[in-house]
Amino acid sequence: MIHKIYLGSGSPRRVELLQQMNIPFTQRVLDVDELYPEDLSDVEITDFLAKLKGKVQQQKLALNELALTADTIVWHNNIALGKPKNEDEAIEMLIALSGETHQVITSVCLSTKDKQRCINDTTHVTMTALSQDEITYYIRKFKPFDKAGAYGIQEWIGRVGVSRIEGSYTNVVGLPTHKTYALLKPYIVNL
Repeated sequence: MIHKIYLGSGSPRRVELLQQMNIPFTQRVLDVDELYPEDLSDVEITDFLAKLKGKVQQQKLALNELALTADTIVWHNNIALGKPKNEDEAIEMLIALSGETHQVITSVCLSTKDKQRCINDTTHVTMTALSQDEITYYIRKFKPFDKAGAYGIQEWIGRVGVSRIEGSYTNVVGLPTHKTYALLKPYIVNL
């Protein structure tokens, strides 16, 4: 049976990564209030939100359709850094990450009409000490307000400010491609 895959994400980076993997999909973004219980931490947060986004997609799925949803956070000092609301919050996040190691956690959920399967990945990222001028320059030029932790590793800051990563690079971009491929492989024809 051929399955149609919907990507339930507005992230241009997730779109690009799936395209680079030659996985056929249709983008379908549905509104979800990305709220989670306060007692959740690190991977529990991303698993919860990826499944929550998938549940919204499930309501529209036919029997031969799948929805792929994902959520990424930056986890630092037991605090989840999501997308900054404004320039001040973005500056605050990057000051906190400067000269430190943090975790980038992404969960990916594959939903059918009646089931969900979730995988996740964690990458450790170490940033060099960034000056206030470098942080301000990056935020004003690249406007990372749609990125967890207020930065995109594929942008300028990743080239000059990330000194080490342990784990999947694509996970930091927003989709652990090796694990996502394994999740989708049973449903992809003509490999």
